[in-house]
Amino acid sequence: MTSRTLSILCVSVLVSWCAVPIMGFAEDERNLERGKKIYEKYCLACHGVQGRGDGGVRFDPPVADLTSSEVLTKPNSRLLESIHDGRTNTAMDTWKSKLSDDAIRDVLAYVLTFPR
Repeated sequence: MTSRTLSILCVSVLVSWCAVPIMGFAEDERNLERGKKIYEKYCLACHGVQGRGDGGVRFDPPVADLTSSEVLTKPNSRLLESIHDGRTNTAMDTWKSKLSDDAIRDVLAYVLTFPR
């Protein structure tokens, strides 16, 4: 295999991999727009406009910076679980009684669009 062929193969694999939706999230505007509305209603006060944990409401321990490598290295399934079930020993409440599973996926899909 020539280096050119190998390069083309690598680029093809990378492009294919990047095109796969995250955890089955539909990448349409409806889901992102819905996720944005949910985030603004329930999350923005604590996590801030771009998810950096700099919202107007303060807690001890501080809320998570959703753009941090600590958060972003977790699998999406764990992030969905955190939203659904809340976080122990933190101010992060459970959202399973207020948001459907689809709504939770939409808000996570929106959060994943934040600048890093």
